[in-house]
Amino acid sequence: MGGVLIGLAVIGVVIAVGYIAARCGLGGEPTVSALTRTAFFITNPVLLFTVVLKSDLAVVFSAYVPLALLTAGITALLYVTLSRLWFRRPLAETAVGAMASSYVNANNIGIPITVYALGDATPVAPVLLVQLLLFAPLVLTVLDLSAAGRFSPRRMLTQPFRNPMIIASLLGVVLAAFHVQLPEPVMAPLSLLGGAAVPVVLLAFGMSLHGNRILHSGGHTAEILTATALKSAVMPAVAFAVGRFVFNLEHHMLLGVVLMAALPTAQNVFLFANRYSRGKTVARETVLLSTAAAAPVLILAVWLLAG
Repeated sequence: MGGVLIGLAVIGVVIAVGYIAARCGLGGEPTVSALTRTAFFITNPVLLFTVVLKSDLAVVFSAYVPLALLTAGITALLYVTLSRLWFRRPLAETAVGAMASSYVNANNIGIPITVYALGDATPVAPVLLVQLLLFAPLVLTVLDLSAAGRFSPRRMLTQPFRNPMIIASLLGVVLAAFHVQLPEPVMAPLSLLGGAAVPVVLLAFGMSLHGNRILHSGGHTAEILTATALKSAVMPAVAFAVGRFVFNLEHHMLLGVVLMAALPTAQNVFLFANRYSRGKTVARETVLLSTAAAAPVLILAVWLLAG
């Protein structure tokens, strides 16, 4: 289970560094805000651009893509339904909770885990692209419109093209579709900036944990536990059911689908929530709890389906 444990351990160490830095007085709310703004406007857009640019877009139309859409969509819809029946939170907070329950850490955990369990990272690219090009733009548009304070059809249609991460992803798709290869002097600084995206977000996340007690969330405990349960248990079960009984996947592909669904909530959910100051507690604690739950869930999935 080396790939599972190594992927989780790397993330845990960087988060711990951020937490220790905050305890030592090196980071507080202003630092977290500065880091998340840097990630939102600079490092994450560059990372998304380089990831999409290097992706094989033919993979987008493989069986993994409809599975990724259905699995995440069903899980997010379950959260929205429970929110309407139980939590009754505003639209922006509901969108963050739905994202926390269905948006997986495909990049920095998914790659080592799929390489270890399957021998390649084929299932990662479709999930990344579905999340980057569909789910992230949808949630960001909801958050943008909520921040604007009023509904405007024109603003709704144009808002995705004002967001740096969406713009970067779409630009990457266009260049990849035309098989454009950027020269090394251009790619080198982009790779350097993109490489800073994950540690910047993880450090900010670790710093945000200082002074916050888990599940002492001012009335958000039910939302946090619901999002965590959906992400950690329900989403992998949905992936298995859809892959096995709807798409009739062969064993190797089915394992890949379940492993991707069992990944913890991505730190980008916290990044979005912090950027718009909506659902920050739910995002932060779901990321933390789902990451803690990921190791046994992933190990169980490999044990049950591998072989």
